[in-house]
Amino acid sequence: MSDFDDSLSPRDPEIEYACDCGDPREGYYGTGSTTPPKDHAGVISLILVLFISLSGLLSILSLMNIDVFAQPEPTELRSPVSFYVSGDGVPSAELERREPVETEPPTRVEGVYTSIQITAAPQSLENIAEVPGAVSWQDIYEKVMPSVVSITCYDGRSTSSGTGVIMDAGGYIITNAHVVEDALQIRVLLTDGRELDAKCVGADVISDLAVLRVNADRLIPAEFGDSNVLRVGDEVVAIGDPLGVELRGTMTNGIISGINRDIKAGNRTLTLMQTTAALNTGNSGGPLVNCYGQVVGINTMKIGDYASENGVEGLGFAIPITAVQSVLDQLANQGYVAGRPSLGLEGQAISTFYQFYYRMPAGILITGVDPASDAAAQGLRRGDILMTLNGVQVVSLDILEEIIYASNVGDQLKATVYRDGMEFAVTITMGEDKN
Repeated sequence: MSDFDDSLSPRDPEIEYACDCGDPREGYYGTGSTTPPKDHAGVISLILVLFISLSGLLSILSLMNIDVFAQPEPTELRSPVSFYVSGDGVPSAELERREPVETEPPTRVEGVYTSIQITAAPQSLENIAEVPGAVSWQDIYEKVMPSVVSITCYDGRSTSSGTGVIMDAGGYIITNAHVVEDALQIRVLLTDGRELDAKCVGADVISDLAVLRVNADRLIPAEFGDSNVLRVGDEVVAIGDPLGVELRGTMTNGIISGINRDIKAGNRTLTLMQTTAALNTGNSGGPLVNCYGQVVGINTMKIGDYASENGVEGLGFAIPITAVQSVLDQLANQGYVAGRPSLGLEGQAISTFYQFYYRMPAGILITGVDPASDAAAQGLRRGDILMTLNGVQVVSLDILEEIIYASNVGDQLKATVYRDGMEFAVTITMGEDKN
Protein backbone atom coordinates (compact mmCIF):
# COMPACT_ATOMS: atom_id res chain seq x y z
CA MET A 1 0.00 0.00 0.00
CA SER A 2 1.10 3.47 -0.73
CA ASP A 3 -0.59 4.93 2.31
CA PHE A 4 -1.60 3.89 5.84
CA ASP A 5 -5.25 2.92 6.38
CA ASP A 6 -6.67 4.68 9.49
CA SER A 7 -9.62 2.38 9.52
CA LEU A 8 -7.54 -0.61 10.55
CA SER A 9 -7.07 0.65 14.16
CA PRO A 10 -8.88 3.09 16.32
CA ARG A 11 -7.19 6.42 16.74
CA ASP A 12 -7.32 8.43 19.92
CA PRO A 13 -7.63 12.08 18.97
CA GLU A 14 -5.79 13.23 22.14
CA ILE A 15 -2.68 11.17 21.44
CA GLU A 16 -0.08 12.51 19.03
CA TYR A 17 1.74 9.74 17.22
CA ALA A 18 5.32 9.91 15.97
CA CYS A 19 7.50 7.55 13.99
CA ASP A 20 11.22 7.84 13.58
CA CYS A 21 11.25 6.39 10.11
CA GLY A 22 13.99 8.44 8.54
CA ASP A 23 14.08 11.42 6.30
CA PRO A 24 10.82 12.15 4.42
CA ARG A 25 12.89 13.27 1.50
CA GLU A 26 13.97 9.66 1.04
CA GLY A 27 10.41 8.31 0.63
CA TYR A 28 9.59 7.58 4.25
CA TYR A 29 6.29 8.76 5.73
CA GLY A 30 5.41 9.50 9.33
CA THR A 31 2.13 9.82 11.19
CA GLY A 32 1.75 13.09 13.03
CA SER A 33 4.36 15.62 14.11
CA THR A 34 8.02 14.48 14.47
CA THR A 35 9.04 17.49 16.64
CA PRO A 36 9.02 16.80 20.40
CA PRO A 37 7.55 19.39 22.70
CA LYS A 38 10.08 21.96 23.93
CA ASP A 39 11.26 21.55 27.51
CA HIS A 40 13.35 24.41 29.10
CA ALA A 41 13.97 22.64 32.40
CA GLY A 42 17.53 21.55 31.36
CA VAL A 43 18.64 25.05 30.39
CA ILE A 44 17.31 26.52 33.58
CA SER A 45 19.09 23.88 35.65
CA LEU A 46 22.40 24.59 33.86
CA ILE A 47 22.11 28.33 34.49
CA LEU A 48 21.37 27.67 38.13
CA VAL A 49 24.42 25.45 38.55
CA LEU A 50 26.72 28.02 36.90
CA PHE A 51 25.36 30.78 39.10
CA ILE A 52 25.92 28.78 42.28
CA SER A 53 29.47 27.83 41.16
CA LEU A 54 30.37 31.45 40.34
CA SER A 55 29.02 32.66 43.68
CA GLY A 56 31.12 30.08 45.52
CA LEU A 57 34.27 31.01 43.56
CA LEU A 58 33.81 34.71 44.34
CA SER A 59 33.37 33.92 48.01
CA ILE A 60 36.61 31.94 48.10
CA LEU A 61 38.54 34.72 46.31
CA SER A 62 37.10 37.28 48.73
CA LEU A 63 38.38 35.28 51.70
CA MET A 64 41.85 35.24 50.01
CA ASN A 65 41.79 39.06 49.58
CA ILE A 66 41.79 38.73 45.84
CA ASP A 67 39.82 41.32 43.94
CA VAL A 68 39.09 40.00 40.44
CA PHE A 69 37.45 43.28 39.44
CA ALA A 70 40.38 45.46 40.41
CA GLN A 71 41.88 47.60 37.66
CA PRO A 72 45.49 46.74 36.75
CA GLU A 73 48.03 49.27 37.82
CA PRO A 74 50.89 50.30 35.50
CA THR A 75 54.20 48.63 36.33
CA GLU A 76 57.62 50.19 36.22
CA LEU A 77 60.32 48.85 33.92
CA ARG A 78 63.15 47.23 35.80
CA SER A 79 66.57 46.18 34.73
CA PRO A 80 67.30 42.47 34.53
CA VAL A 81 69.01 40.75 37.44
CA SER A 82 72.77 40.99 37.11
CA PHE A 83 75.08 38.46 38.71
CA TYR A 84 78.52 39.05 40.10
CA VAL A 85 80.90 37.09 42.24
CA SER A 86 81.25 38.31 45.80
CA GLY A 87 84.43 38.18 47.77
CA ASP A 88 83.74 34.69 49.11
CA GLY A 89 83.17 33.32 45.62
CA VAL A 90 79.43 32.82 46.05
CA PRO A 91 77.27 34.19 43.17
CA SER A 92 75.07 37.07 44.35
CA ALA A 93 72.23 38.94 42.61
CA GLU A 94 71.81 42.69 42.45
CA LEU A 95 68.54 44.17 41.29
CA GLU A 96 69.10 47.65 39.89
CA ARG A 97 66.54 50.23 38.93
CA ARG A 98 67.58 52.29 35.97
CA GLU A 99 65.93 55.52 35.03
CA PRO A 100 65.14 55.81 31.37
CA VAL A 101 67.54 58.04 29.47
CA GLU A 102 66.17 60.19 26.76
CA THR A 103 68.31 60.09 23.68
CA GLU A 104 67.99 61.78 20.36
CA PRO A 105 67.56 59.52 17.38
CA PRO A 106 70.66 59.20 15.20
CA THR A 107 70.86 61.44 12.22
CA ARG A 108 70.25 59.50 9.05
CA VAL A 109 71.93 60.72 5.92
CA GLU A 110 70.39 59.34 2.78
CA GLY A 111 72.82 57.60 0.43
CA VAL A 112 75.79 57.69 2.83
CA TYR A 113 76.91 54.77 5.02
CA THR A 114 79.09 55.59 7.99
CA SER A 115 80.94 52.51 9.32
CA ILE A 116 81.68 51.88 12.96
CA GLN A 117 84.97 53.28 14.16
CA ILE A 118 87.66 50.83 15.19
CA THR A 119 90.15 52.16 17.68
CA ALA A 120 93.59 50.72 17.26
CA ALA A 121 94.60 48.62 20.26
CA PRO A 122 97.96 49.20 21.89
CA GLN A 123 100.70 46.78 20.97
CA SER A 124 100.59 43.61 23.08
CA LEU A 125 103.11 43.21 25.85
CA GLU A 126 105.93 40.82 25.22
CA ASN A 127 106.11 37.91 27.62
CA ILE A 128 109.86 37.77 28.06
CA ALA A 129 111.06 34.93 30.22
CA GLU A 130 113.68 35.88 32.79
CA VAL A 131 116.22 33.55 31.22
CA PRO A 132 119.24 34.74 29.23
CA GLY A 133 118.65 34.09 25.56
CA ALA A 134 114.97 33.28 26.00
CA VAL A 135 112.44 34.77 23.60
CA SER A 136 108.82 35.76 23.96
CA TRP A 137 106.01 33.28 23.61
CA GLN A 138 104.87 35.19 20.54
CA ASP A 139 108.27 34.71 18.90
CA ILE A 140 108.33 31.05 19.96
CA TYR A 141 105.01 30.43 18.23
CA GLU A 142 106.16 32.16 15.02
CA LYS A 143 109.39 30.15 15.10
CA VAL A 144 107.95 26.69 15.80
CA MET A 145 104.57 26.76 14.04
CA PRO A 146 105.98 26.35 10.47
CA SER A 147 107.51 23.05 11.65
CA VAL A 148 104.21 21.67 13.01
CA VAL A 149 101.95 19.56 10.78
CA SER A 150 98.41 18.20 11.09
CA ILE A 151 98.01 14.45 10.53
CA THR A 152 94.80 12.69 9.43
CA CYS A 153 94.67 8.89 9.26
CA TYR A 154 92.14 6.63 7.50
CA ASP A 155 91.72 2.97 8.46
CA GLY A 156 88.92 2.17 5.99
CA ARG A 157 86.13 2.68 8.52
CA SER A 158 86.92 5.90 10.35
CA THR A 159 89.37 8.77 10.58
CA SER A 160 91.65 9.94 13.36
CA SER A 161 93.89 12.94 13.76
CA GLY A 162 97.10 13.94 15.45
CA THR A 163 100.06 16.28 15.22
CA GLY A 164 103.59 15.94 13.91
CA VAL A 165 106.94 17.76 13.89
CA ILE A 166 109.15 18.17 10.82
CA MET A 167 112.53 16.72 11.78
CA ASP A 168 114.52 17.61 8.66
CA ALA A 169 114.23 19.25 5.26
CA GLY A 170 114.16 15.84 3.55
CA GLY A 171 110.50 15.31 4.47
CA TYR A 172 110.82 13.21 7.66
CA ILE A 173 108.16 13.90 10.31
CA ILE A 174 107.95 12.74 13.93
CA THR A 175 104.68 11.67 15.54
CA ASN A 176 103.33 9.05 17.95
CA ALA A 177 103.03 5.41 16.94
CA HIS A 178 99.47 5.27 18.25
CA VAL A 179 98.50 8.13 15.90
CA VAL A 180 99.26 6.09 12.76
CA GLU A 181 98.41 2.64 14.13
CA ASP A 182 96.38 0.57 11.61
CA ALA A 183 96.28 3.51 9.19
CA LEU A 184 95.71 2.60 5.55
CA GLN A 185 96.20 6.19 4.35
CA ILE A 186 97.97 9.11 6.00
CA ARG A 187 97.51 12.76 5.00
CA VAL A 188 99.66 15.62 6.23
CA LEU A 189 98.60 19.27 6.23
CA LEU A 190 101.44 21.81 6.27
CA THR A 191 101.23 25.29 7.75
CA ASP A 192 101.41 26.84 4.27
CA GLY A 193 98.22 25.00 3.29
CA ARG A 194 99.73 22.13 1.30
CA GLU A 195 98.10 18.74 1.90
CA LEU A 196 100.28 15.75 1.08
CA ASP A 197 100.22 11.96 1.23
CA ALA A 198 102.59 10.54 3.82
CA LYS A 199 104.25 7.16 4.20
CA CYS A 200 105.05 5.57 7.55
CA VAL A 201 108.77 4.83 7.38
CA GLY A 202 108.82 3.06 10.73
CA ALA A 203 106.95 2.82 14.03
CA ASP A 204 108.00 1.63 17.48
CA VAL A 205 105.16 0.78 19.88
CA ILE A 206 107.52 0.43 22.85
CA SER A 207 108.58 4.09 22.70
CA ASP A 208 105.31 5.18 21.03
CA LEU A 209 107.19 6.94 18.24
CA ALA A 210 106.79 6.85 14.49
CA VAL A 211 108.51 8.54 11.56
CA LEU A 212 106.60 9.58 8.43
CA ARG A 213 107.90 10.92 5.16
CA VAL A 214 106.38 13.28 2.61
CA ASN A 215 107.65 14.26 -0.81
CA ALA A 216 107.83 18.03 -0.59
CA ASP A 217 110.24 20.92 -0.74
CA ARG A 218 110.48 24.18 1.22
CA LEU A 219 110.05 22.34 4.50
CA ILE A 220 111.13 24.06 7.69
CA PRO A 221 112.53 21.62 10.26
CA ALA A 222 112.20 22.31 13.96
CA GLU A 223 115.11 23.13 16.23
CA PHE A 224 115.58 20.46 18.89
CA GLY A 225 116.88 21.11 22.40
CA ASP A 226 118.48 19.06 25.17
CA SER A 227 115.72 17.63 27.35
CA ASN A 228 118.26 16.39 29.90
CA VAL A 229 118.87 19.90 31.24
CA LEU A 230 115.21 20.56 32.01
CA ARG A 231 114.24 21.14 35.62
CA VAL A 232 110.94 21.13 37.42
CA GLY A 233 109.53 24.63 37.10
CA ASP A 234 110.92 25.39 33.62
CA GLU A 235 108.35 27.07 31.38
CA VAL A 236 107.21 25.18 28.28
CA VAL A 237 104.49 25.41 25.65
CA ALA A 238 102.65 22.72 23.68
CA ILE A 239 101.53 23.28 20.08
CA GLY A 240 99.13 21.02 18.22
CA ASP A 241 95.61 20.20 17.08
CA PRO A 242 93.48 19.53 20.16
CA LEU A 243 90.19 17.86 19.23
CA GLY A 244 91.05 17.87 15.55
CA VAL A 245 92.24 19.91 12.59
CA GLU A 246 89.60 22.60 13.21
CA LEU A 247 91.67 23.85 16.17
CA ARG A 248 95.08 23.32 14.53
CA GLY A 249 97.94 25.43 15.75
CA THR A 250 96.66 25.79 19.32
CA MET A 251 99.35 26.78 21.82
CA THR A 252 99.05 26.13 25.55
CA ASN A 253 101.61 27.04 28.17
CA GLY A 254 102.70 25.49 31.44
CA ILE A 255 105.74 24.26 33.30
CA ILE A 256 107.73 21.07 33.66
CA SER A 257 106.08 19.50 36.71
CA GLY A 258 107.93 16.18 36.79
CA ILE A 259 111.02 14.46 35.43
CA ASN A 260 111.51 10.77 34.62
CA ARG A 261 107.97 9.67 35.38
CA ASP A 262 107.46 5.92 34.80
CA ILE A 263 103.97 5.77 33.33
CA LYS A 264 102.35 2.45 32.49
CA ALA A 265 100.60 2.59 29.12
CA GLY A 266 98.77 -0.65 28.45
CA ASN A 267 101.31 -3.39 28.77
CA ARG A 268 104.44 -1.25 28.56
CA THR A 269 106.07 1.39 30.75
CA LEU A 270 107.28 4.73 29.36
CA THR A 271 109.68 7.14 31.05
CA LEU A 272 108.18 10.57 30.39
CA MET A 273 108.27 14.24 31.32
CA GLN A 274 105.26 15.65 33.13
CA THR A 275 103.86 19.07 32.22
CA THR A 276 100.98 21.34 33.20
CA ALA A 277 100.54 22.52 29.60
CA ALA A 278 97.05 21.51 28.51
CA LEU A 279 97.04 18.42 26.28
CA ASN A 280 93.97 16.90 24.65
CA THR A 281 93.06 14.38 21.99
CA GLY A 282 94.77 15.51 18.78
CA ASN A 283 97.85 16.91 20.56
CA SER A 284 99.52 13.50 20.29
CA GLY A 285 102.75 13.71 18.33
CA GLY A 286 103.05 17.47 18.68
CA PRO A 287 106.01 19.39 20.12
CA LEU A 288 106.70 20.43 23.69
CA VAL A 289 108.85 23.57 23.39
CA ASN A 290 111.18 25.29 25.86
CA CYS A 291 111.64 29.03 26.34
CA TYR A 292 114.26 29.14 23.57
CA GLY A 293 111.88 27.85 20.92
CA GLN A 294 113.48 24.39 20.89
CA VAL A 295 111.50 21.14 20.76
CA VAL A 296 112.39 19.18 23.90
CA GLY A 297 109.61 16.58 23.87
CA ILE A 298 106.90 14.86 21.86
CA ASN A 299 103.49 15.08 23.53
CA THR A 300 102.02 11.62 23.93
CA MET A 301 99.32 11.33 26.61
CA LYS A 302 97.43 12.89 29.50
CA ILE A 303 95.64 11.72 32.60
CA GLY A 304 92.14 13.03 32.18
CA ASP A 305 88.71 12.95 33.77
CA TYR A 306 88.46 9.21 33.43
CA ALA A 307 91.10 8.76 36.09
CA SER A 308 89.04 10.13 38.95
CA GLU A 309 85.44 10.77 39.86
CA ASN A 310 86.39 14.35 40.65
CA GLY A 311 88.32 14.87 37.43
CA VAL A 312 92.04 15.41 36.91
CA GLU A 313 93.61 18.31 35.03
CA GLY A 314 97.12 19.53 34.32
CA LEU A 315 98.70 16.07 34.05
CA GLY A 316 100.18 15.83 30.57
CA PHE A 317 103.19 13.79 29.50
CA ALA A 318 105.79 14.09 26.76
CA ILE A 319 108.56 11.84 25.46
CA PRO A 320 111.94 13.50 26.16
CA ILE A 321 113.56 14.13 22.81
CA THR A 322 117.15 13.47 23.94
CA ALA A 323 116.27 10.04 25.37
CA VAL A 324 114.74 8.86 22.09
CA GLN A 325 117.15 10.43 19.63
CA SER A 326 118.60 7.03 18.76
CA VAL A 327 115.12 5.57 18.26
CA LEU A 328 114.19 8.34 15.82
CA ASP A 329 117.44 7.95 13.91
CA GLN A 330 116.90 4.21 13.50
CA LEU A 331 113.29 4.60 12.43
CA ALA A 332 114.27 7.18 9.82
CA ASN A 333 117.28 5.24 8.51
CA GLN A 334 116.18 1.58 8.64
CA GLY A 335 112.47 1.62 9.53
CA TYR A 336 112.81 -0.26 12.82
CA VAL A 337 114.61 -0.15 16.14
CA ALA A 338 117.33 -2.73 16.56
CA GLY A 339 116.98 -5.11 19.47
CA ARG A 340 113.19 -5.14 19.70
CA PRO A 341 112.10 -8.77 20.40
CA SER A 342 109.50 -10.50 18.26
CA LEU A 343 107.72 -13.86 18.63
CA GLY A 344 106.84 -13.92 14.95
CA LEU A 345 103.13 -14.57 15.57
CA GLU A 346 99.90 -12.69 15.02
CA GLY A 347 96.72 -13.64 16.80
CA GLN A 348 93.57 -12.76 18.66
CA ALA A 349 92.18 -13.72 22.03
CA ILE A 350 89.50 -16.40 22.13
CA SER A 351 86.30 -15.17 23.74
CA THR A 352 84.45 -17.08 26.44
CA PHE A 353 81.62 -17.72 23.99
CA TYR A 354 83.90 -19.41 21.47
CA GLN A 355 85.53 -21.43 24.23
CA PHE A 356 82.16 -22.79 25.30
CA TYR A 357 80.41 -23.10 21.91
CA TYR A 358 83.32 -24.58 19.95
CA ARG A 359 84.93 -26.31 22.94
CA MET A 360 88.17 -24.41 22.47
CA PRO A 361 90.73 -23.84 25.23
CA ALA A 362 91.57 -20.38 26.54
CA GLY A 363 94.44 -18.74 24.70
CA ILE A 364 95.49 -16.85 21.59
CA LEU A 365 94.23 -18.03 18.22
CA ILE A 366 97.17 -17.75 15.80
CA THR A 367 96.08 -15.87 12.67
CA GLY A 368 99.49 -15.39 11.07
CA VAL A 369 103.07 -16.67 11.29
CA ASP A 370 106.18 -14.84 10.06
CA PRO A 371 107.86 -17.27 7.63
CA ALA A 372 111.30 -16.05 8.75
CA SER A 373 110.61 -16.59 12.46
CA ASP A 374 111.64 -19.46 14.66
CA ALA A 375 107.94 -20.06 15.39
CA ALA A 376 107.49 -21.02 11.74
CA ALA A 377 110.58 -23.22 11.93
CA GLN A 378 109.02 -25.03 14.92
CA GLY A 379 105.97 -25.85 12.84
CA LEU A 380 103.44 -23.39 14.28
CA ARG A 381 100.75 -22.48 11.81
CA ARG A 382 97.57 -20.54 11.34
CA GLY A 383 94.70 -21.97 13.40
CA ASP A 384 96.85 -23.16 16.29
CA ILE A 385 96.00 -21.93 19.79
CA LEU A 386 98.82 -20.59 21.97
CA MET A 387 97.82 -21.56 25.53
CA THR A 388 100.89 -20.73 27.65
CA LEU A 389 104.14 -18.87 27.10
CA ASN A 390 107.08 -18.88 29.48
CA GLY A 391 104.86 -20.61 32.06
CA VAL A 392 102.12 -17.96 31.93
CA GLN A 393 98.63 -18.62 30.60
CA VAL A 394 98.06 -16.16 27.76
CA VAL A 395 94.34 -15.37 27.81
CA SER A 396 94.72 -11.89 26.28
CA LEU A 397 96.95 -9.99 23.88
CA ASP A 398 98.02 -7.67 26.69
CA ILE A 399 99.51 -10.59 28.62
CA LEU A 400 101.22 -11.89 25.48
CA GLU A 401 102.75 -8.51 24.65
CA GLU A 402 103.89 -8.00 28.22
CA ILE A 403 105.84 -11.26 28.06
CA ILE A 404 107.35 -10.30 24.70
CA TYR A 405 108.40 -6.79 25.84
CA ALA A 406 110.07 -8.28 28.91
CA SER A 407 112.17 -10.60 26.72
CA ASN A 408 115.31 -10.04 24.68
CA VAL A 409 116.33 -11.11 21.21
CA GLY A 410 117.68 -14.66 21.43
CA ASP A 411 115.70 -15.67 24.53
CA GLN A 412 114.09 -19.12 24.39
CA LEU A 413 110.51 -19.29 25.61
CA LYS A 414 108.60 -22.51 26.27
CA ALA A 415 105.09 -22.58 24.84
CA THR A 416 102.06 -24.89 25.04
CA VAL A 417 100.08 -25.16 21.80
CA TYR A 418 96.68 -26.71 21.08
CA ARG A 419 95.88 -28.26 17.69
CA ASP A 420 93.12 -30.67 16.58
CA GLY A 421 92.19 -31.66 20.10
CA MET A 422 95.79 -32.27 21.16
CA GLU A 423 98.28 -30.25 23.22
CA PHE A 424 102.00 -30.18 22.59
CA ALA A 425 105.02 -28.25 23.89
CA VAL A 426 107.46 -26.26 21.80
CA THR A 427 110.40 -23.93 22.49
CA ILE A 428 110.52 -20.68 20.48
CA THR A 429 113.60 -18.48 20.12
CA MET A 430 112.80 -14.76 20.15
CA GLY A 431 113.74 -12.95 16.97
CA GLU A 432 114.23 -9.28 16.10
CA ASP A 433 111.23 -7.18 15.13
CA LYS A 434 112.06 -5.47 11.83
CA ASN A 435 108.50 -4.66 10.78
